[in-house]
Amino acid sequence: QVQLVESGGGLVQPGGSLRLSCAASGNIVSINTMGWYRQAPGKERELVATITSLSYTKYADSVKGRFTISRDAAKNTVYLQMSSLKPEDTAVYYCKYSDYRSYWGQGTQVTVSS
Repeated sequence: QVQLVESGGGLVQPGGSLRLSCAASGNIVSINTMGWYRQAPGKERELVATITSLSYTKYADSVKGRFTISRDAAKNTVYLQMSSLKPEDTAVYYCKYSDYRSYWGQGTQVTVSS
């Protein structure tokens, strides 16, 4: 089992910034991918960004140039730095860990509103 603990969500004004963190613990395999997905009300969950254990990254077109994903291997933690936030970024953000298994975090709410 792998446990994921997310933090850093909240309310921010348009144009503002937030940083999400996701700490993984438990039976972690060295070769893995961690990432962030989001789900807005009435919409399907979608990929935001992923990063592999070799630090290869992938971003949704809608967040390229605004969001940056990174990881601290020693802490088994992945971060999502979100800048220039827009109201359409409002969603519950979920952390995901994948190797030959997949695990999800509980989600953290991000609300972008004035």
